[in-house]
Amino acid sequence: MTKVVSGVLGSFKHEDDAVAAIKGLKEKGFRDLTVYSAAPNHHLEAALDHPVSWVRAFTLIGALTGCAAGFGMTLWMSHDWPLLVGGKPIGAIPPYVVLAFELTILYGAMFTVIGVIVLSALKSLRGRAYRPEFSDDTIGVFVPCAADQRSSVRTFLERTGSEEVSEHGA
Repeated sequence: MTKVVSGVLGSFKHEDDAVAAIKGLKEKGFRDLTVYSAAPNHHLEAALDHPVSWVRAFTLIGALTGCAAGFGMTLWMSHDWPLLVGGKPIGAIPPYVVLAFELTILYGAMFTVIGVIVLSALKSLRGRAYRPEFSDDTIGVFVPCAADQRSSVRTFLERTGSEEVSEHGA
């Protein structure tokens, strides 16, 4: 069963109004805002001022693991089954760069997908109010707040240009 998050949902037709509302809400101390938009918007992202995602750390760890696995596997195999060809060293690094590069890309991509799944599961948007028009031409701003703060948030959203404001949750 999904827990319903209580709060206020505002619908904005204009990007400038939504950005002004987000900045004003952040100044008032509301940090856990959820913003819905049909397409990525750098003005909304700048107003939200979220920290940089940790997905890139997953990618780096995966890439380094893949590179180490590529070189480690090939060097281990060449020493386990030595083949002397033309006086070349058994554990020559240059021929193994291609395999190490391929495993770097493969592991980096796999760890990126795992990072997206893990971090998305940690910050679930279940129970937060949503409307289908947010996937079309309207920007939605959901403000989770207590019952005693709803009237002030509702008034603020209406003053900043929200087309429609509704309260959700208990």
